[in-house]
Amino acid sequence: MPEPDTDLWRNIRSFELDDPEAGLPFTSRLAREQSWTHAEAARAITEYKRFLYLAMIAGHPVTPSEAVDQVWHLHLLYTRSYWQGLCGEALGRELHHEPTKGGGGETGKFTDWYERTLESYRQHFGESPPSDLWPAAKVRMARKPAARWVEPGRFWIVPKLRLFRRSPFS
Repeated sequence: MPEPDTDLWRNIRSFELDDPEAGLPFTSRLAREQSWTHAEAARAITEYKRFLYLAMIAGHPVTPSEAVDQVWHLHLLYTRSYWQGLCGEALGRELHHEPTKGGGGETGKFTDWYERTLESYRQHFGESPPSDLWPAAKVRMARKPAARWVEPGRFWIVPKLRLFRRSPFS
């Protein structure tokens, strides 16, 4: 897997999300909250780091895949890790998460940004992004976000029966 040979990439790649003293490290929490295996969460974190690199060097706005966005959302909750460790030290500048304002114009804008993100990924990493984590723009933008806050004290949560095992990223 080709990787950029830059100080920025080395900083991002070596940035550790898991606190060794935590009873529930970041990767384990991500896996639990997304119903992913630990290995699936680790893959999503790798892609998150690649996204961070693209956000810094692509020269255009970037949009994450759904899986990468889930990692980003959880990382934002770890405020010291995100703002001090990642932005302050590894990236050397702030990276804000700017969600959609909604509406048709926003869909077109984010679709364009996502397509450009995929192209920059190919350009900077010398390979296509894994399609289970980075689906085609048409697929990515057609999906509704998978995550929802549900108050378990008020609602029953019953998982759908899965007849076939499929990737949790699809």
